[in-house]
Amino acid sequence: QVQLVESGGGLVQAGGSLRLSCVSSGRAFSGYAMGWFRQAPGKEREFVAAIIWSGTRTRYADSVKGRFSISRDNDKNTVALQMNSLGVGGPAVYYCAGGVHPDGLGGGGFKSWGQGTQVTVSS
Repeated sequence: QVQLVESGGGLVQAGGSLRLSCVSSGRAFSGYAMGWFRQAPGKEREFVAAIIWSGTRTRYADSVKGRFSISRDNDKNTVALQMNSLGVGGPAVYYCAGGVHPDGLGGGGFKSWGQGTQVTVSS
């Protein structure tokens, strides 16, 4: 069974940066795509970014393109989300997600979830 543990969330000022990290255990990390999703209070969870098993292909939500960057380290079983130029917004919980295929980047291809880490951007 996959275990995913996120870290790095917190309070940041608008325009600032934050780096989220996720450690995976319980299965062969390098064999699966990984992703990040987020959920604001009262809203559905939405796709943010994903990366295939090798790290050579990524996909982003339009709202974060050019500002966020996803990366992975298969030796350390970690996936990171670098978030730059953060806009003002209420709290959102960011979830690390484990894919069911090595190269599936569609939102429906993620079935394992961490507990989430909260990010709040202040003005």
